[in-house]
Amino acid sequence: MTAPLMSLTWTDHVTGRRGFLVVDRLVRGVASGGLRMRAGCTLDEVTGLARGMTMKEALHYDPEGRYVPLGGAKGGIDCDPRDPGAYGLLVRYLRAMKPYIEAFWTTGEDLGLTQDTVDRAAAEAGLVSSIQAVYPLLDDEVTARRRLADAFAVEVDGIGLDELVGGCGVAESVLAALDRAGVPHAGTRVAVQGLGTMGGATARFLARAGLTVVAVADIKGTVANPAGLDVDALLAARDGYGTVDRAVLRPGDRELPGDAWLAAEAEVLVPAAVSYAIDTADQERIRARWVVEAANMPVLPEAEELLAVRGVTVLPDVVVNSGTNAWWWWTLFGDIGPDAEEAFAHTRRSMRALVELMLARAEADGTTPRAAAHAIAADRLPVIAERFGWYR
Repeated sequence: MTAPLMSLTWTDHVTGRRGFLVVDRLVRGVASGGLRMRAGCTLDEVTGLARGMTMKEALHYDPEGRYVPLGGAKGGIDCDPRDPGAYGLLVRYLRAMKPYIEAFWTTGEDLGLTQDTVDRAAAEAGLVSSIQAVYPLLDDEVTARRRLADAFAVEVDGIGLDELVGGCGVAESVLAALDRAGVPHAGTRVAVQGLGTMGGATARFLARAGLTVVAVADIKGTVANPAGLDVDALLAARDGYGTVDRAVLRPGDRELPGDAWLAAEAEVLVPAAVSYAIDTADQERIRARWVVEAANMPVLPEAEELLAVRGVTVLPDVVVNSGTNAWWWWTLFGDIGPDAEEAFAHTRRSMRALVELMLARAEADGTTPRAAAHAIAADRLPVIAERFGWYR
């Protein structure tokens, strides 16, 4: 594995807290990757996420599409987003990163941050936009920016389209795996860790596809019901951090410890919260047939090896949660318009094709889906480099 193109650590002069930026590589002079904020965020974590973004971009390369993949990058801030000083820290970080955001790093929401918060802080830091580095690559910047703004204004059942597309991609990944295995949607049970943007939208789409969501976990603990939870009610009762108001729970809903979701009687487990959520000890508790990584890097490599021995399939983050990033660029470059049904249809079609390609490659190579996804990305990166050039 090659070293990233650029790696830096920033120390806030007010709090002493640290922030990080890693650019894995540039394609056409630009890299894409979100900004996360969480207590304990490290440079190694951000480095891994940046490499993952390079692969996510390559995996969505379509020579017939208008969206041409960018390079991979990632930002991180070591701070609890609930800390009273978190917003000021974010503004100072973005102000320090302004030269990079203006020149080559396009960023947006990730764990701990919403896009509204990033946009507000970016404006306060003196930036035109958190994705302004990509504007020179657009054929018609004014039209493209209006199209993306219109897409962000779309709501479905009171939820922003930008919050839903990622979960739509995760859900389609689950459905593609079930269909390939000949498992009916109805009666298939799901447990979700994290009911924020990604986890909440995933639960919503899976429930509407006929699956039964039997457990969800947030910072307060796990809520479970073997007969199925009322997903819409739980989503409506969330706060801005994805924490559910327990007052909406029904008589059959049980409150369990925070890690109880791991051992839920379910066929599908969706870790959609933090990185490194499943270690070698945690994996022993898992009863599911599939672990679907809606979060970035939730399963430690050693745990994934043990799960594979036990016959548990891990669908990797580099594929599963790549829909949100791709949707930004499909919309901005004009592959789709600012319309929910068009966005969902394009996301479903693209994600299903990618998951089926990955699983077929894994079967043919006798390897894991993650190794297959990496192999597919490795095949595409030289093609992208030859056509568009990169720096790494």
